[in-house]
Amino acid sequence: MISLKSEREINLMHEAGKLLAQCHKEIEQMIKPGITTHQIDQFVEKFLEKHGATPEQKGYKGYQFATCASLNDEICHGFPTKTPLKSGDIVTIDMVVNLNGALADSAWTHKVGEISEEAERLMDVTYNALYKGIEQAQVGNRTGDIGYAIQSYVEGESFSVVRDFTGHGIGNTMHEEPTIFHYGKPGKGPRLKEGMVITIEPMVNVGTWHSKMDKNGWTARTTDGKLSAQYEHTIAITKEGPVILTEQ
Repeated sequence: MISLKSEREINLMHEAGKLLAQCHKEIEQMIKPGITTHQIDQFVEKFLEKHGATPEQKGYKGYQFATCASLNDEICHGFPTKTPLKSGDIVTIDMVVNLNGALADSAWTHKVGEISEEAERLMDVTYNALYKGIEQAQVGNRTGDIGYAIQSYVEGESFSVVRDFTGHGIGNTMHEEPTIFHYGKPGKGPRLKEGMVITIEPMVNVGTWHSKMDKNGWTARTTDGKLSAQYEHTIAITKEGPVILTEQ
């Protein structure tokens, strides 16, 4: 069942999203060779507590961390570790913020020091793919229009779109209907309506789109060991067009 949010609910989610965006900007300044994703995770815990918010995914199905930190060939749900980041790495920090019961979800891929031309291009294409999808988040369009815009752009750039993980509705809980695929056919899937709030979060790989799961039962990585990147925003569907809730 797809829930429609009131203007008040969307405004509250926007407040959570602005705090999340502020946290991401702080993280961007922190990321450099030598820092650990464990240190970043600890920072996020303290930052959210200071601002009266909590990390929603901590404790979700037993997940132990405030963030997901996915490094290089990790697609998503990477565990923060005490291993120092090194120049050439790329790392995706993903988090869900709960501010006064309102949720917002966003992920950004960061470069560590000097990275390869291939990694730079992957990050650029993934970022652009997110906004290609957001452009299609219009009242009357269907979820397949979002997926098609992302897939056709990414594959046109000779990268691949992950199929095994998707965007989703978000509201009182992290994961609601509808599922937002980052591939698909235009004109297919549920119709977008005013008041829907969704995440668009393409995960893009240099090589194959196929993933495999680590023994921890959470972390997915590319089957060929090649790089993966992700960018994500929480989006409100309004009659004026898509509103990005996870930016300041």
